[in-house]
Amino acid sequence: MKPFFTLLLLCVGVGLFAQSNPALSKEKIQTLKRLDELSGPYTQVAMKIWDWAELGYQEAKSSALLQEQLRTAGFKVEAGVADMPTAFVASFGSGKPIIGILGEFDALPGVSQAAVPTRQERPEVKAGHACGHHLFGAGSAAAAVAVKEWLQQTGKSGTVRFYGTPAEEGGGGKVYMVRAGLFDDADAIIHWHPASENSARASSSLANISAKFRFYGQASHAAMAPDRGRSALDGVEAMDYMVNMMREHIPEDTRIHYVITRGGEAPNVVPAFAEVYYYARHPDAKTSKEIFERIVKAGEGAALGTGTRMEYELINGVYNLMPNETLAKIMHSNLKSVGGVVYNAEEKQFAEQIVKTLNLEKINIESAAVVQPFEQPEERNSGSTDVGDISWVVPTVGLGTATWVPGTSAHSWQAVAAGGTGIGAKGMLVAAKSIALTAMDLFNNPETCTKAKAELNDRRGKDFKYQCLIGTRKPPLDYRK
Repeated sequence: MKPFFTLLLLCVGVGLFAQSNPALSKEKIQTLKRLDELSGPYTQVAMKIWDWAELGYQEAKSSALLQEQLRTAGFKVEAGVADMPTAFVASFGSGKPIIGILGEFDALPGVSQAAVPTRQERPEVKAGHACGHHLFGAGSAAAAVAVKEWLQQTGKSGTVRFYGTPAEEGGGGKVYMVRAGLFDDADAIIHWHPASENSARASSSLANISAKFRFYGQASHAAMAPDRGRSALDGVEAMDYMVNMMREHIPEDTRIHYVITRGGEAPNVVPAFAEVYYYARHPDAKTSKEIFERIVKAGEGAALGTGTRMEYELINGVYNLMPNETLAKIMHSNLKSVGGVVYNAEEKQFAEQIVKTLNLEKINIESAAVVQPFEQPEERNSGSTDVGDISWVVPTVGLGTATWVPGTSAHSWQAVAAGGTGIGAKGMLVAAKSIALTAMDLFNNPETCTKAKAELNDRRGKDFKYQCLIGTRKPPLDYRK
C-alpha cells in the first residue's frame, strides 16, 4: 500500500473544474473546497479499511473507525442497530427533510491483493476490497460531514443521516435495517459505488435470493461397504444437475450461480454431509422468488432420489433497484459539475500496466476523466445490491465513479489494487463531492423530495406493501465464517 502522504499528493487537483465552474453557487464552491480539505484524513480512513479487509458482519474495526470519525465531527451515533453489531446510524440536525447517505465497508473473500499493477497477494489477509467498499464508507462519511457543516453554517433546518451498513456482499445488512424501520421517516437516500467510469443514471439491478442447501447422508467405507452409505455429495450433485437442466426453461434474463462449499472429507469415506450455496437473480423480485422455489424443489427431489435429507438456510434476499429519474437528473447534473478522475503521470503508468492484464481491446484510460451521459431508456445493472430494498421504501439515487482503471471488473484483483492507490482516492473524492452537492440541492428544495416520492409511488403501484424476502430470520452474522 502506498504511504498516506503519497496518496494525499495524488488527490491534489480533483474537483478544480468544479471550483471554477461559474454555474455553481458560492455555498457549493465552499463545500467543494471543504471536501478537498477532508480528502486527506478520509483517504487515510479508507486505506486503513482497505488494509484490514474485514468480511461481512466481521467489520468491527472498520465500523468503529467510521463511527469515531462521525462522532468526532458532531454526529449522534447509534451503534449495533437492527441486531447487527457493526451496523450504525449517525445523525445531525432536526426536522425535515431527512436526507440519508449510505456507507458500506465489507470486503470479499479470496481476492487478497497488494496495491500494485501485477497479481500479488498479501499473505497477511485472505480477503480484499474488490468492490471498493472501503472507499464507499469513507467517501460517504466525508460527504455527510461536509453537509453537516454546511447546515450549521447556514442555519437550515433538516437532518443529515449516515447509515453504516454492513455485509452488502451477500449478507443483506440493509434489508434488516429496512425491516427494522430505520428508513421509514427518511425523505431521500443517496448512495454511490466504486466503478470504472463516472455515471449517475436512473438504473435498476437484479433481485437476488440466496441460500445454503445442506444434505445429510450416511457415512461408510466407500470400497468395503458402499451399500451402507448414502452420499450427501450425491445429493448436492443431483440437485446441481437438475438446476442446470432447469436453465433451459426459465426466463432468459435469469441468473443462477452456485458453489459447493462442502463436498466431503476423503474419497474413501461416503460423505455424510455436503453443502451447496445458491444465488437466484432476476430483474423482478417476484420472479426471483418463484425461481428460487423451483430450486428448492430440485433440492427436495435430489434428497429423495439419493436417500439423503436436505435442509436449507435462507441467507439473503434483496429487491431490484427502483430507479428514480427525479433524483437521478439532479445527481447527474452535480456529477457533471464535479467532473471525473484525471490521472497524473504515476497513475497513468499504473493504469497502463493494469490494462495489459485485462485481456480487452481498445481500453481508453483517459475515459476515467469523462462523465457518461444520462442515458435513456433506463439501464439495468446485472448485479444485485441490498440498496434495492431501500429504494422500494424511500426515493433513492446513486452514482458510480472511476475508482478503478477503465475496463476493470468488480470483484477482481485489479479492482483491489487500484482501490489501494490514489486512483481509488480520487474517485472517492468525486463521489463525496457529488453526494454533498446533491444533498444540498434537496435541503434547499425539499419539494423535490415530494416529487421523487410521487414518482416512487407511481412506479411501485398504489397497492404496494413492502415485504422483505428474508422473512423473519435474524441477520446471518456467521455467513462468512
